[in-house]
Amino acid sequence: MPANTVFIDAALSDGERRGSLYEGQLFVFSPRPSTLRLCAFTRSMIIEGFAGLDPLLAQFQMPVEKYVEIVAPLKPKFIHDPTTIKLLCEVVEELGCDLEDTYIDVPRLRVVTSDGYLTSGVGYVHHPHRDTWYSAPMQQLNWWLPIYPIQSESSMAFHPRYFSEAVPNSSNEFNYYEWNSSGRKNAAQHIKADTRKQPKATATIDLDPHLRLVCSPGGIVLFSAAQLHSTIPNTSGRARYSIDFRTVSISDLRERRAAPNLDSAPHGTSLRDFRRASDLRPMPTEIVEMYEMRVEVKGELVFAPTVLSRAAGEGRLGN
Repeated sequence: MPANTVFIDAALSDGERRGSLYEGQLFVFSPRPSTLRLCAFTRSMIIEGFAGLDPLLAQFQMPVEKYVEIVAPLKPKFIHDPTTIKLLCEVVEELGCDLEDTYIDVPRLRVVTSDGYLTSGVGYVHHPHRDTWYSAPMQQLNWWLPIYPIQSESSMAFHPRYFSEAVPNSSNEFNYYEWNSSGRKNAAQHIKADTRKQPKATATIDLDPHLRLVCSPGGIVLFSAAQLHSTIPNTSGRARYSIDFRTVSISDLRERRAAPNLDSAPHGTSLRDFRRASDLRPMPTEIVEMYEMRVEVKGELVFAPTVLSRAAGEGRLGN
């Protein structure tokens, strides 16, 4: 299969799709009932948080510190609401994933403001990176959905040349467990500048040519965690709000089917964050141990460990 193919609403099985994603292909899906429900639910949280202000334009009506005070609590509220994980499971099921085989991690609510208003902390503008530099398994797939309409000027960029080309980087200095205990929790403290230690390219890379995918609210961009990607500096005049979450197939983990690892060497693994979509049971210990990279525990093994387990215990998962 040729590299750098973008599939639009492809009618492939989940296994065929995963295989293509591991080869560096990209998938885009049109909005569908499950994703529209997820976006509507998240928009209601955002609208409530901004209390009558237009969330897309609110940055022009307040100092950045006030904006952070509004946005910072929205993120954990989105994560902790049991409805969130229920809706995510509906999304992956509607896209043909086997809920017994598919594991989902903690979802994220992202905001990228316009015109350089907030570029750090809760509004971090991501430099070119692979998620695998952050201790993601090579089987990880990233699901990204815009909540409001976006433009090319407020999208993200893929750098597909580097799917088959190594990038010198500092992932060998990154410790996932330390990141859980400090980097993630302290995001709201970084307003003017972001000093958190994150893996980055250590040599000049060519950002062009690059690829931008623009879809409607509730549309999905699906890609491998091994894809080099970055945030486009937002010049659209409106804030961008999006949802992203990650999945892994436990059968692929067991059989070591994955994207190639060209340059990722972090400490630890994020696999403990993943829960089975059918019942939110944690990732089996024997699977985690297969992928425990360069073990050096200096923080928390699991990010927000009570979120998904509480939802399962309260019987709110649903089908």
